[in-house]
Amino acid sequence: MKTMMTAAILTLAACTSAPALSNGTPGEQAATTATQEAEPRRPDVIYVPTPPEVVDAMLDMADVKDGDVLYDLGSGDGRIPIAAVKRANLKKAVGIDIDPTRIQEANDNARAQGVTGKVQFRQADLFASDFSDASVITLYLLDSLNEKLRPKLLAELKPGTRIVSHAFRMGDWEPEESKMVGSSMIYSWTVPERGAAE
Repeated sequence: MKTMMTAAILTLAACTSAPALSNGTPGEQAATTATQEAEPRRPDVIYVPTPPEVVDAMLDMADVKDGDVLYDLGSGDGRIPIAAVKRANLKKAVGIDIDPTRIQEANDNARAQGVTGKVQFRQADLFASDFSDASVITLYLLDSLNEKLRPKLLAELKPGTRIVSHAFRMGDWEPEESKMVGSSMIYSWTVPERGAAE
C-alpha cells in the first residue's frame, strides 16, 4: 500500500511539473508568443486637458445631480469625474482611459482633492468597456471616435441618458444643444427610446 501511494505521489508530481504542451504549429506558437509580448494598444487621441470653465459648463449642460452615475470616456487626469463628485452626491463616478500614465495622474488628483473614495479610474479600452449603467456620459475624443462609439452608446445606454461632448460631434446625430464656452464648443444629446430616430 505504501509503495502504491509513493508511486501515485511521484506520478502526480511529474504531471504537475511537466511543461504544458502546445498542439499548434511552430508558426502558431510564435504568433501566440508575439501577441502575448505585444505592447498594449496606444491611445487614439493626444491628451489635451479640458479647461476648468469647460468642465463646469459640461456638467451644467448634463444637468449633473445627486444620484447620477457618470462615466467620463477618455478621462485623462480625472478632472471631470472629480469636479462632478465635488458638485453632487453621485451614485458613481468613473473615468476610463487607456493610458496608464493618465490613470495614475487621475488617482493622484483624486487623492489631492480628497475624493478618493468617491471616484474610480479604470485603465481600459472604451470600446470593450461596460458603462451601460450610466445616466451621464462625458467625452472629449474626436469626431471619428465619437461616430465609432455612437452605435455602442445607442445600443447599451438606457433611454434618457445624457451625453455631453467637448469639441466633437456625433456625425449626423444632431445635438440637442450646443454652446460656445471660451474658445470651445460643447454639445449634448439624450439617448432616445429604442427604435426612435436619432
